[in-house]
Amino acid sequence: MAGQKKKGPIQRIKEKIEKYSFVFTELVKRDFKKQYNGTVLGLLWSLVQPLLRLLIMWVVFSQFFGRNTPHYAVYLFSGLIVFIYFSTATSKGLTSLRSGANIYSKVKVPKYLFLFASNVSNLINFLMMLVAYFVFVAIDGIPFTWKFLTLIYPTVCLTAFNVGVGMVLSGMYIFFKDTKQLYELVIILVRYMSAIFYNINSFSEKVQTLFLINPVYVYIKYFRMVVIDSVIPPLWYHALCLGYALLFVALGSWMYVTQNKKYLYYV
Repeated sequence: MAGQKKKGPIQRIKEKIEKYSFVFTELVKRDFKKQYNGTVLGLLWSLVQPLLRLLIMWVVFSQFFGRNTPHYAVYLFSGLIVFIYFSTATSKGLTSLRSGANIYSKVKVPKYLFLFASNVSNLINFLMMLVAYFVFVAIDGIPFTWKFLTLIYPTVCLTAFNVGVGMVLSGMYIFFKDTKQLYELVIILVRYMSAIFYNINSFSEKVQTLFLINPVYVYIKYFRMVVIDSVIPPLWYHALCLGYALLFVALGSWMYVTQNKKYLYYV
């Protein structure tokens, strides 16, 4: 109609959220329950699993790398929880479009809902791991300060980064099934290049700077600077965290918009 006012992008997004809020909530519940379905410990696995990894890595690496690293248990746990969140969220995001094909091929729902739901369920697990993390921080004698509130920033950036990477991977997996196997190799590489269990202070400044090419290391270092060093990263570091997140969200969004209609022909 000529007199009808054109809807803005914010209003359209709001209407979509209201329209698909029930479907999205059910998808989050499904993904969250699916992770622990049939297990004895259930939700406790989200705490037990990272704690067991921490214990094993602490026993194995503390004698080699922990001697010259203050608060090594917290140092190790900082890297571990960020990496687990990244690797789990992106790996499950990779398969989200294929696993939801039996639904969106029959019912008209936005495909990105399946990826978002997967990321929300993994975010909940990450927040639960943070509770155990802060317990370790308290046991290690690190004082809690207002600076801990700044950890919200890298958490938001990391979540957006995971969504962006998941959008790229899930689209690639639709067309190339080898993506899953290749990404497993990438995860291994990222694990060893993120300085989870070792300290990079013994490297030259040039080498230390090269580690900033790895977004996962950037988010890990943010946690360590705030919690262990009680230092808020400089403005350029905040821009780097946000830049990685926006880059992959933009890349994933572009891929979704341009390839969306082709997905149904390959699932």
